[in-house]
Amino acid sequence: MPPHLGVESGGVAGLHEDVRIDWALQLLGGVEGKTVLELGPLEAAHTSMLERAGAAHVTSIEGNAAAFQRCLIVKELLGLRRSRFLLGNFVSYLKENDTVFDLCVASGVLYHMKNPVELIELLSRRVEKLFVWTHFYDEELVGADPRTKKYFAGCWDATHSGFSHRLHAHGYGDALDWKGFCGGGSESSNWMEKPDLLAAFEYFGFKKVGEREEPTHPHGPAIWLALEKA
Repeated sequence: MPPHLGVESGGVAGLHEDVRIDWALQLLGGVEGKTVLELGPLEAAHTSMLERAGAAHVTSIEGNAAAFQRCLIVKELLGLRRSRFLLGNFVSYLKENDTVFDLCVASGVLYHMKNPVELIELLSRRVEKLFVWTHFYDEELVGADPRTKKYFAGCWDATHSGFSHRLHAHGYGDALDWKGFCGGGSESSNWMEKPDLLAAFEYFGFKKVGEREEPTHPHGPAIWLALEKA
C-alpha cells in the first residue's frame, strides 16, 4: 500500500508507483480527461495511478473474486471515485459491450489467455490506445531457466481470424496451490512467441509506439508495449 496511508498489508510489490504505467502514459499522451479500460486490476494499484493521472473514468474488470474484493477495499482506502470495478470475464465483456475507450491497460493478462489472439482482436475493436505488459515464449530464454521451463508442455500452430501463429502450452503447476494465485480461470494458458505477438497487433490494426523487454524476468521473458490504432 502507499506509505502515506499507514496501512501495513505485507505486500512486496510497489505497484502504486509502477514505472511501467508512467512509461506508457508518457508515450501514449496521458489520460487526462480520457476513458480507460483496465483488464485484471489485481489490487487496484494501477487504477489509483490512472485516477491520479487525471482519467475521467476507469472501468476495471477482474476475474478473480478475491482480487476483486481487494480492489473494493483499496477503492475505499484511497477514495477512488472515478473508477468502477466489475467482477467477471473481460473477454465476454468485450464481445457484448460496444463502448470504445480512449485507452486500455492490459498488464499481466495476455499470457493467461487460452486464445491470446482473440483478445488482441477484441481490443482492436474497443480501444484507441493500448498498454500491454505480458510474458512471451522464447525457446532459448525459457530453455535456459529450469524454473520456467518446467511449466511448458508442447506447442502447435494455430489460426484465429486469418492470423496464423504458434502457441506454447503453459501449465500453472504448483502455483495453483498458492492462496495468492491470481492467474487465469483454468489450469493452463497458452503463450505466444514475440515475433507472432508483435505481428498480431499489427495484423489487427495497432501501430507500435514503444517497446521494452525484460528477458531475465524470474517468471519468464516479458515485454512492455505501447500501441495505438494505425
